[in-house]
Amino acid sequence: MDEHPHSCRTRLHRRTTLGMVPGALLLGAAVLAASPATAAAATPTTATATAVGSCAASAPHLSVQGGGQASGTPDVLTAVFGFSTTAATSAAALSQNNAKVTLAQQALSADGVAARDTQTTGLNLSAQYSYPHGVATLTGYQATETMTATLRHPSTEGSAIDGVVNASGNAAQIDSLTFSFSDPAAVQDKARTAAVHQAVAHAQAMAAAAGRRLGTVCSLTDDTQPAGQQSNQGTGNLGLPDAAAAAVPLAPGTQVESDQVTMVYALVR
Repeated sequence: MDEHPHSCRTRLHRRTTLGMVPGALLLGAAVLAASPATAAAATPTTATATAVGSCAASAPHLSVQGGGQASGTPDVLTAVFGFSTTAATSAAALSQNNAKVTLAQQALSADGVAARDTQTTGLNLSAQYSYPHGVATLTGYQATETMTATLRHPSTEGSAIDGVVNASGNAAQIDSLTFSFSDPAAVQDKARTAAVHQAVAHAQAMAAAAGRRLGTVCSLTDDTQPAGQQSNQGTGNLGLPDAAAAAVPLAPGTQVESDQVTMVYALVR
């Protein structure tokens, strides 16, 4: 018996539909299989965050300090000279003192000190009195000038000072000598590096003792204030206008630069 054409098409459609079901199931399985992989892909980010720790205020932190030093031989000398002259009149005192200062400047120039390294830093003219029987009596006038010279050649620093004294005679006075570095950053950076290394070593030891590991560095602060220069004050009036005198012996010694830093680490388990 012949089947009706409509019945044949119905069975063919059913076979086609049933044949597509396994494919749909396989596709669903593939989607499900991909989900764990997607979750796994996010895991390294979480693991990395856990490994480096957090700098959030609520997270555990470790704060440490470190100190370091570095030394070197200063190669610059700053000398402060004073020149004083007393005379019967103010004009005479100032004029005579000006002449002494000019001779001192010429002596420094002859020793290789550049004009830019010589600066007038003080000038004073005042009346002088004596007090016989408690009564103020004018005795004259005193002119005083202060000059600062930066000496950048260690081999001639002593002769430069000697030249100033020889040129200006008893009018000269050395108020202070200050040694420093022409490039202080080079020594300071060595001290700073040593301070950071010490801070890291302290942090590692403390974290290990607490059963933790160091995470990321949350902050690093240089706590050091600018240091002053080494200065010898009040050398006094040398008063040695002897041209045959030997150059002033100077010993720059060793100058130490210090630094202190504070580091804050995140802590991880």
